[in-house]
Amino acid sequence: MSAGATGVGSLPGGDAREAAKTATGSFEDFPYLPELPARGPGADMIGRSIGLLVDMYAHVEPSGWRISDRPGRDTRRARSWLGEDLDALEEFTQGYTGRLKVQAVGPWTLAAALELHGGEAMLQDAGACRDLAGSLAEGLREHLADVRKRIPGTDVVLQLDEPSLTAVLLGRVRSASGYRTYRAVDRQVVEGTLRDLFAVHDGEVIVHSCAPEVPFGLLRRAGAAGVSFDFSLLTEREDDAIGEAVEGGTKLFAGVVPGTDGPLSDPGGSVMGVRKLWRRLGLAPGTLAESVVVTPACGLAGASPAYARAVQAHCVRAARSLADNPE
Repeated sequence: MSAGATGVGSLPGGDAREAAKTATGSFEDFPYLPELPARGPGADMIGRSIGLLVDMYAHVEPSGWRISDRPGRDTRRARSWLGEDLDALEEFTQGYTGRLKVQAVGPWTLAAALELHGGEAMLQDAGACRDLAGSLAEGLREHLADVRKRIPGTDVVLQLDEPSLTAVLLGRVRSASGYRTYRAVDRQVVEGTLRDLFAVHDGEVIVHSCAPEVPFGLLRRAGAAGVSFDFSLLTEREDDAIGEAVEGGTKLFAGVVPGTDGPLSDPGGSVMGVRKLWRRLGLAPGTLAESVVVTPACGLAGASPAYARAVQAHCVRAARSLADNPE
């Protein structure tokens, strides 16, 4: 069974129906709920996830999203756009049974992006981080129930976007002034928070990061069913952690196709690196197709609409090439 191909999340433009049509048409076996950040604040990945929070609100300041005491226009706009996107997806998935991916920002990237009243990131306050994770868990539970009700018969895969996770673990997130960084968060705390959050979904949860040094081992221990990453940023330092993850049953969502406009190689060439990695790790070629899902390297918000469509079709062909010729 081929694990196939899917998208990461964002697409260019602002038309929800067009985006849903592209995401479901390109990936007939593994569509996803598209995000359209070009619409403005609230459609960006941070704003969209803030719209999911329960009893916690935020508004847009020039510096970014800041916590509020009550829901305002920005939160309402985020919720309204998500509703529009779900309506469009529902329309194009009538009668669909199979895997369907939805994305939300994970608790650590959200804590690094969301400002407290004074302007510092929530990340600096352990209690605020706990409250945020709890609010996100509640919101995700409701969101997943809504998706299942709208599109019954699907196997929902939840993707948590955590591009700031490595910076949080290594103490690299910059303070409001930019002159200092917040203290690194203890690995046990990070892992425990993620484990609790993964538990809100009884299906597969995968974590996406297109930053370097993805913590594969930590994500596997926290219970992620898969890790989505930019394949071009891997170094041989990650080999052991990846080998262990694959042998433990973790799926690799390998971002092998650039997310911004450029020439596309042949589909087989796009997955050449994945085949080489398998050989280097001494893994059986026969396991490639079930362990690897082919995706773009990151979201496609910065691509032209034509390139975004071409990349998604390319990912499907590259996945087929991997399944047909694992050697």
